[in-house]
Amino acid sequence: MSERHRLRVDNFAQIRHADIEFGDLTVLVGPQATGKSLLLELLKLGVDHAVTSTMMKDAGLDWDGPQEFIEGYLGEGMKAAWRRRTQLQFDGFAIEPGLRVPRMSRSDERLFYIPAQRSLLLVDGWPLRLERLTEATPFVARLFSDALFRLLASREASELFPATRLKEPFRVLIDEALYHGGTVKLVRRGGRSRRLEIVYGSRKTGIPFQGWSAGQREFTPLLLGLYRLLPGAHQRTASTEWVVIEEPEMGLHPRGIEVVMLLVLELLHRGYRVVLSTHSPIVLEVIWGIQRLARKRAGGSALLDVFQVEKTKHLLRVAHRALGLNCRVFALDYEGASVLSHDISGLDPAASSDVEAFWGGLTRFGSRIMDAVAKGSR
Repeated sequence: MSERHRLRVDNFAQIRHADIEFGDLTVLVGPQATGKSLLLELLKLGVDHAVTSTMMKDAGLDWDGPQEFIEGYLGEGMKAAWRRRTQLQFDGFAIEPGLRVPRMSRSDERLFYIPAQRSLLLVDGWPLRLERLTEATPFVARLFSDALFRLLASREASELFPATRLKEPFRVLIDEALYHGGTVKLVRRGGRSRRLEIVYGSRKTGIPFQGWSAGQREFTPLLLGLYRLLPGAHQRTASTEWVVIEEPEMGLHPRGIEVVMLLVLELLHRGYRVVLSTHSPIVLEVIWGIQRLARKRAGGSALLDVFQVEKTKHLLRVAHRALGLNCRVFALDYEGASVLSHDISGLDPAASSDVEAFWGGLTRFGSRIMDAVAKGSR
């Protein structure tokens, strides 16, 4: 069993109380504006407080006390999230935003954060440097954009997909779900700076980023983030231990979401601790399936049947490891005017709690449809 980590948040923004114990794979669910992103950004502070403070200073941000720090970190208008009775703890230690901490190198960053705003960070198909984004943008999003800039600026090859270090089964699945024979390239047009395009067949002119489908625009920056995390076969990025991905399903067809979840299992196979937020029942269906197959002592082959992929030796190892993972699921929801967290890791449809029985609200509508059909057929 992996080492346990825990985040406790009291009286922060709309969150009255949240108590999240992280597994190998942890998922947060809940309606909009219940604080999922806030909790993930606070997790980043818990893991990387000193590194984050250093990078904020280097970006020209300064603060006097926790409220100013929080506004610089979460974005303009968030100063009031920190209140007099706010308490934040990670692994039993207080998180004290704005506290003067020792400088640390960016190379010591332990948590890599892929934000929900990822497609908005690519202006005309090219990511912006951190200092070019305004303080209205959450700092985790500014860091991600800067990481993409560094990644693309350092690449000599113009072809980004399918010429990647991902193993062939992943490339095939991604192509079938997202690009359909297209090649993602970095190109330079008419003396302009480089930008991303998708080129089909022998065409000389590709489709620029703004002409892509919503799924392609959302998935491609996620894929580029994964390139940073998957530097070579069986390897992981040196200091990185945690990966946060907000709403990995954004803009994707269900088959695309399945591919993303298989890539999540690859991250877990390489030893990363992964945390997701989602509005997709498919993400929780994968966890439900892993839990039930593990209880039945099924092999990795049974899990790969779920994804309908070729059962290579590598994917069988990935699936076998997945069946031994500690998966945790937490739902956030309003009770009155504030939000509480609920541990629904059992994902039991027969649970006495409606929050768990309906998997944090993601299966409630489908259940109502089935009830209506059942009543109408009597």
